[in-house]
Amino acid sequence: MSFTFATLKTAIQDYSENTETTFTNNLSNFIKIAEERILKNVQLSIFRKNATAAFTSSNEFLACPNDFLTPFSLSFTDASSNKVFLDYKDVNFIQTFTPNSSTTGSPRFYALFDTDNFIVAPTPSSNFAVELHYYYRPNSLTAGADSGSTWLSTNAPFAMLYGSLIEAYTFMKGEPDVMKMYNDRFVESLLRLKEYGEARENADAYRRGLPERPRT
Repeated sequence: MSFTFATLKTAIQDYSENTETTFTNNLSNFIKIAEERILKNVQLSIFRKNATAAFTSSNEFLACPNDFLTPFSLSFTDASSNKVFLDYKDVNFIQTFTPNSSTTGSPRFYALFDTDNFIVAPTPSSNFAVELHYYYRPNSLTAGADSGSTWLSTNAPFAMLYGSLIEAYTFMKGEPDVMKMYNDRFVESLLRLKEYGEARENADAYRRGLPERPRT
């Protein structure tokens, strides 16, 4: 089973038994919210990539890539050509660790400051080269043609369906028992997707001769 944009919209309408204009005008929003929930709940290596940049001396901020979703790792090359990985923290920790941003040095910690920027501490003392590994936000199913599909609509169709139905029934102020049923099915589909993602990673690790990632 898989969905195209058109067949997922039809499925949402069929399950909801609703073809009212205001409802159908919001189908794309239901799907986009579902995609966002899936991507933030299950981190899949297929949606991970890296980008290079540079710190700016005496500037504690580093811009996020346009398609950034969540971080995987952030490192920089120090003056001795060593790669140094920063520890991920929250903003409060960063600002407590370095209350005076004019204090510079080799960064040790980073946090997501807002939707567009990281903040690091201490503030970089040089224009160190940076490498960011991160999970990115792929193109939405709603961005393509009705006949189009995406990795999620092909490999996680139930998560897409039940995630969209949760949003649809929230919009309709639907019955609590139906909402609970769809939420339970959505959570179950996320667990299956997580297991699928871990199986892919372990298989890739085996092919590369790396130890398997332990299950949690």
